Amino acid sequence: MDRRAAKFQIGQVVRHRIYPFRGVIFDVDPIFSNTEEWWEAIPEDVRPHKEQPFYHLYAENDETEYVAYVSEQNLVLDESGDPLRHPMVSEQFEQVESGRYRPREQVYH
Repeated sequence: MDRRAAKFQIGQVVRHRIYPFRGVIFDVDPIFSNTEEWWEAIPEDVRPHKEQPFYHLYAENDETEYVAYVSEQNLVLDESGDPLRHPMVSEQFEQVESGRYRPREQVYH
């Protein structure tokens, strides 16, 4: 089994290679860790293999904000520098530079 290191890191802004959405990574699974039903719902001709990192994103498109689960092969770095409007981004991250976020400290004063 190929358990290679994840290409992207928590806080990076990425976009989908095929579909028109982008988001910030908030968690990484080293290999597929969702349900079989979820995986089988993906059209077979674009279904990713399971032995690669999968990323949890606070994602958005032109219409809405949501949480996405995306294979590494379908992500590319988003270098637009545009801020994200997903409400969880500002709640859980602080922007440190254009296109890069850092998880907020979990300690509340």
